[in-house]
Amino acid sequence: MTVDQQVDDERPADYPPPADLAARTARLLDGLRAFGALYTDFTARFAAWLGLHSTDATALVEILYAEDRGAPLSPTRLSERLGLTTGATTNLLNRLESLGHITRTREHPDRRLVTLRSSPTIEQPAREFFGPLNHHLQALVAHQEPRRLADFEGFLHDLRATMDDVLTGPPPPPPPADPRH
Repeated sequence: MTVDQQVDDERPADYPPPADLAARTARLLDGLRAFGALYTDFTARFAAWLGLHSTDATALVEILYAEDRGAPLSPTRLSERLGLTTGATTNLLNRLESLGHITRTREHPDRRLVTLRSSPTIEQPAREFFGPLNHHLQALVAHQEPRRLADFEGFLHDLRATMDDVLTGPPPPPPPADPRH
């Protein structure tokens, strides 16, 4: 069964026809890609503002965000999030630690596990930099209907689950070899 046939079989009767569904999907993905690109640009601005390499700033943002969610990162998890080797992540963490932006703690009962924490000296600059964005985002959310936000949150949850399913599933077979090589 092709993906299109599977979509046709799973589509409720009141869904738009496949051509409309494809166009809507493309528009949604375009919007998500555009937001992702802008987020990357914003992180690059944060890097320049702090005088950091963009990868170091991205790591710092990941550490700050994980702490805000109450789920601080380990170096291994940060390495996965950034797509870096463990050695490259260690060097990155050494740079951030030497600048006083992060600390590595051993707060887990298994003392071999390291937890990454932002240092108190970076909290205020991060609030100063991200404060205007947070203010604008909260104003945007405040003007939305609660049901619309709930629907959107549900869609984002389903979108993440879909991506996770694809990423944890088997990869497609390799493309056929190019006979010219």
